[in-house]
Amino acid sequence: MQHGKYRFIVGFLAAPLALYALFVIWPFIQSIYYSFTDWTGLSPEFGMIGFGNYSRMLDDEIFWKSLQHSLTFAVVLPLVTVGLALFFAFMLNVGGRRRKGAAIAGVRGSSFYKIVYFFPQVLSIAIVALLFQFAYNPNSGAINSVLKGVGLDSVQPDWLGDPDLALICVMVVLVWSTVGFFVVLFSAGMASIPRDFYEAALLDGANRFTTFFRITLPLLWDTVQSGWIYMGILALGAESFAVVQIMTVGPSGGGPDYSTIVLPLYVYQKAFRDGQAAYATTIGVALLLVTLAFAAVVMKLGRRERLEF
Repeated sequence: MQHGKYRFIVGFLAAPLALYALFVIWPFIQSIYYSFTDWTGLSPEFGMIGFGNYSRMLDDEIFWKSLQHSLTFAVVLPLVTVGLALFFAFMLNVGGRRRKGAAIAGVRGSSFYKIVYFFPQVLSIAIVALLFQFAYNPNSGAINSVLKGVGLDSVQPDWLGDPDLALICVMVVLVWSTVGFFVVLFSAGMASIPRDFYEAALLDGANRFTTFFRITLPLLWDTVQSGWIYMGILALGAESFAVVQIMTVGPSGGGPDYSTIVLPLYVYQKAFRDGQAAYATTIGVALLLVTLAFAAVVMKLGRRERLEF
């Protein structure tokens, strides 16, 4: 059985590793290389300028704004989204009233609720952003219409036009569009936890609050950690770019006074709007470092002894 084992393994891994190196590793290397040039993205000719782009980036006020907003997304969005998803999943699987023949059960109609929560995942993020853009419209949007209908005519915010509200409005959209995925993910993890654990805890007098923090969360920790990292990457990457790009207002993009600008959108603007591809790749390298640092911090802080059941 050992004869030719390594040739067999190498034979299966060679093609996937080659494709990964070609389409993932090599573009990263190219981006780092171009960040030391003055390439415009429109001409095959460019020259080396050393750390000029990095010096410019450190003096760029808009870069620091976009970095601040991206870090806010990376901290707040996973916290809110994962927290809501854990609560909903626990209620759907464990938090219902006791029924005949079952010590624990989810709320009635839990299967239907899972479909409802997951529904935003069926929609493209672009469609979600457009729907909420119409809802946030200060003149004819659904939100201000509801406020007017209940007699709050004096409360008619310009949701996406107010620098103090625009970033919060964008984060609400991202939470709404992604929480359903994590509800289903955590529900699948909770379904694998033996019911005997909950029944024994309830017989010992534990309440729902105690069973969540003493049984559910520790046994689901690996899934929660993975979900936290995944949500952080979404908040730092394509999801935040799409929502801000579609919903943003203002002639320069990124909301009024750049109140919603994020790193992926700033990379896009510099590369395709301003023709500064080398500078855009420099910001992209910064985004890569921020993403790696975020994943490393979550892995470090969330490290704990693995529980088997």
